Amino acid sequence: MAGIIAYGAYVPYFRLQRAAIAEALGVPAAPGERAVAAYDEDATSMGVEAARIALRGLDPSVELSSACFATSAPPYLDKTNCTAIHAALDLADSAAAYDMVGSVRSGAGALRAGLESGPPTLVVLSDVRSGRAGGADESGSGDAAAAFVCGEGTEVAPVLAELICWASATDEFLDRWREPGTDHSEGWEERFAEHAYAPLGEQAFTDALKEAGVGLDAVDRLMVTGPQPRAVRQFLKRSGAKPEAIVDDLSATVGCSGTAHAGLLLASVLDVAEPDELVAVVVLADGADVALFRVTEAVLGRRATPTVADQIDSGCNDLSYASFLTWRGALVREPVRRPDPVRPSAPPALRTEDWKFAFIGSRCTECGARNLPPARVCVNCRAIDAMEEEPLADVDATVRTFTLDRLAPSLNPPVVAAVLDFDGGGRYQCELTDVDAGSVAIGDRVEMTFRRVSTVEGVHNYFWKARPKRQD
Repeated sequence: MAGIIAYGAYVPYFRLQRAAIAEALGVPAAPGERAVAAYDEDATSMGVEAARIALRGLDPSVELSSACFATSAPPYLDKTNCTAIHAALDLADSAAAYDMVGSVRSGAGALRAGLESGPPTLVVLSDVRSGRAGGADESGSGDAAAAFVCGEGTEVAPVLAELICWASATDEFLDRWREPGTDHSEGWEERFAEHAYAPLGEQAFTDALKEAGVGLDAVDRLMVTGPQPRAVRQFLKRSGAKPEAIVDDLSATVGCSGTAHAGLLLASVLDVAEPDELVAVVVLADGADVALFRVTEAVLGRRATPTVADQIDSGCNDLSYASFLTWRGALVREPVRRPDPVRPSAPPALRTEDWKFAFIGSRCTECGARNLPPARVCVNCRAIDAMEEEPLADVDATVRTFTLDRLAPSLNPPVVAAVLDFDGGGRYQCELTDVDAGSVAIGDRVEMTFRRVSTVEGVHNYFWKARPKRQD
């Protein structure tokens, strides 16, 4: 049977209180908070983090045939973003990498394609959402990512959620749009969206239940999402679903994460769902998509770690509105009086791809010393060309020493530069992120995370940083 054989989700560490927006702009305060991608995160880096969590639950013997990345906020155009995800995960060269970008519905399309592809496929959904200052999009949106490995179940990789059916309804209408190069969407008033989506949602939902041969009462968990909140609420009201079946849409704690949100909700359900439950995912975006899944016994031993709830609970909720605007590029601050960063060069990035993207070091076969970055000459015994590759992205480390650099270019000064001692050997200096500079201490435990170090002349420089370890 085809379905989901591994999953994971990523919610950024930072939160912006909606009350902070209201206080800064003098507008009525909406309740709750939204998740915010950090100054060094984008849709690609968040997609890597979600996929890393998903792949932890996958048997290493499973070979992925392809990877697909969906987002409405691609860091690159005219270049495949999924290749960076592919490289960061150290996927096999034979695994293809494709983008499905530009709209919220791309996420539904990518997931459907993965579920129908046959061989194991990685589907990554990620989005960074913005809007005009003080608008509903700014406060009601959120940033997040989700990832799923889809395929036929096997003994070593059983299906956690079997796809029962998928139904869609499509029509051409203009409720939201964004011109290339702009950072916010336009849209008609929500009453129009409500009118446009009502028949499509009802048609797709009815078709899905009919194809599955079940009634509405058989649905144990119902997830509904879309960029038009009023259309979502109207669908739920008219669906007749039992209140206890309606899943929290995370609007109060994360916000609507666009392309990623259906995946985020599905991951949150798989974190807690019981075997044999029937779960429905409804996406109202440029039409309607409805997927029905049957949860299997295998989910009990294959929950993602950390869960969506764990990540929501561990977030930092005191981000200032000024910092949020700065990270989004809406508030340009005076830079430090130092030379600007240099644009990354393509040839050396290609030569060092395993180190730069997958964080693969080397271990000396003569003395056993670990070398970071990988080297031909051992840092310990000086043996030459006696090395074997050693992946380090999932190896934890301890802060040996650190310094605060207030002159280095950063959208979140000061830069915290730390020397890390990795478990099992190896020392390396790198930047810390998702951290309060005033609370860093020698002996802190950290884990690695894939981030965007800089963007110069339109070129994104991706590499690895360390963040405080949040779970043992």
